[in-house]
Amino acid sequence: MRTGYVVQRILLFFAIMWLAATINFVLPRLATGRDPIREQLIAQSMRGGFMSTSMEVMVKEYRVKFGLDEPLPKQYVTYLWNTLRFDLGKSLTNYPKAVMNLIGEALPWTLGIVSFAIVTSFTLGTILGALIAWPRAPRLLKFTVPFLLTFSAVPFYILGLILIYFFAFQLKWFPIGGGYPIGTVPSFTLGFVTKLVYHAMLPSLSMILASTGGWALGMRGMMVTIQGEDYMNYAEAKGLTDSRIFFGYGVRNAMLPQTTGLALSLGQLIAGAGLVEVVFGYPGIGSLLGQSITQFDYTTIYGIVFFLIVTLGIVLLVLDLLYPLIDPRINYEQA
Repeated sequence: MRTGYVVQRILLFFAIMWLAATINFVLPRLATGRDPIREQLIAQSMRGGFMSTSMEVMVKEYRVKFGLDEPLPKQYVTYLWNTLRFDLGKSLTNYPKAVMNLIGEALPWTLGIVSFAIVTSFTLGTILGALIAWPRAPRLLKFTVPFLLTFSAVPFYILGLILIYFFAFQLKWFPIGGGYPIGTVPSFTLGFVTKLVYHAMLPSLSMILASTGGWALGMRGMMVTIQGEDYMNYAEAKGLTDSRIFFGYGVRNAMLPQTTGLALSLGQLIAGAGLVEVVFGYPGIGSLLGQSITQFDYTTIYGIVFFLIVTLGIVLLVLDLLYPLIDPRINYEQA
């Protein structure tokens, strides 16, 4: 792989991150007439049953604390420097707790169900789609296409609501929501881990069912296009086994578009996972973002959005650099 191309991609990644940080800085300041600090103080005063007479003094003090009294260019430079140090500010609702701490507490929950759902759905969908298009596969697999089409058209959160109704309300096999039973003390024990997996089953299943169909249909289309290619005919002429031809020549050559589709759909997958977490009350990034929106916690909202953009950028960069390992026909030396 050409070193210049790698450097170019890394520089492009940092340029995108700078643009995302700039947009993240500008957008909240375009919302004229909204003062998040004043809104938070008023909300807290109303919850406490009184309205402070020194509201303006408190607003002024907090604006100084958050640096909002500084000129806009200075705020921008300070924001970029803090972002470069992974300092996304303090939460307005949970002050003085840092936004990165809130994200760090919620991230393992989201990472667990999203990574499991992505790996499972991508693997099952890719293998199933390849088998459906493979001439020597059982014909019974072709009858799964209508079901795959149906599930691929249903959004994650709608499927989550359906699963809650049947498996939580009607059959009572799984809990309605939450990350673990109420009153349970988190610990690194087998019993607690079992409860975590039990509560994560329905959220993960909703994403797996909704995603597997799309991967299967995409892989089916790619496997159909490679039938009759010279390398496939050559592999058959060499007398290779069916499994060797299927995995070594068929699946491997049809995998690149699937990998590209995975990279392009990560944003949709993460957004869908966020809605699933809200539906199930799962304590992940999606639930944290939903709570921040309802509580007008602007610093947390913009911190989560920027964190997700950075995460997607890193994943796309890694996948782009791994393409030559997936398909040897790609050579960045001539790029």
